[in-house]
Amino acid sequence: MHRCLVQTHELFAEAFALSRDEARHLQTVLRAKPGDRVTLFDGQGHTRLAVIASVEKHGLSLAAEAPAVKHPRPPCRITLFACVSKGKRMDWTVEKAVELGVGRIVPVISDRTIVRLDANDGDAKVDRWLRVAEEAARQCGSVWLPEITPPASFRASMTLMAGTAPVFVAALTPGAQPLRAALAAFHATAPHQAGWFVGPEGDFTPAELEELLAAGTIPVSLGQQVLRAETACLYGLCALNCAWL
Repeated sequence: MHRCLVQTHELFAEAFALSRDEARHLQTVLRAKPGDRVTLFDGQGHTRLAVIASVEKHGLSLAAEAPAVKHPRPPCRITLFACVSKGKRMDWTVEKAVELGVGRIVPVISDRTIVRLDANDGDAKVDRWLRVAEEAARQCGSVWLPEITPPASFRASMTLMAGTAPVFVAALTPGAQPLRAALAAFHATAPHQAGWFVGPEGDFTPAELEELLAAGTIPVSLGQQVLRAETACLYGLCALNCAWL
């Protein structure tokens, strides 16, 4: 069944119209026609079954077929703290993070992050990542969209970690324990929030890693291979998803 992301007030209306821009995916990609059923979702946990009443040049009209449904939040809100990767790798990271049920994404600019963003660049990037997240949610069936914060400096990301525990950090240090061992310690009491922190391709500076450890993060290893940053993001999210979602 087709899925369509709408505003919450539209989802709760008995009938409403989508503009051509809003309906582009339904009209041009899915070739939707009158009578087709659509699952509406607002990215805030609500879904509703609707039917396409009419398809017109300037958009289409939808009519509700069933009451709205409220879905519970995932049992654990996972935050991905990811140093911004270059090119389209960050887009890919956002897409896969949504598929894996992440609740919040904090793009981080650390000392060794190659990508540098000013305020305007940061706003444009967030807009793009939100579009990527929306498309990923539409495709994978998620009813919740993650919060995506503006790119934060490494120091600011420390502040954004407040209230999120445990936070695991991918580390190449000798004292890092395997991720599976670190997770095993929490199996009896699954947390309501958790974080996964991944550095840039050049890794954290020693001072940054020291600050992370001082903030209470748990350093974990990801096996014998040195993974790309975006691969490391998925490695941890897969593990946290399996353990707590």
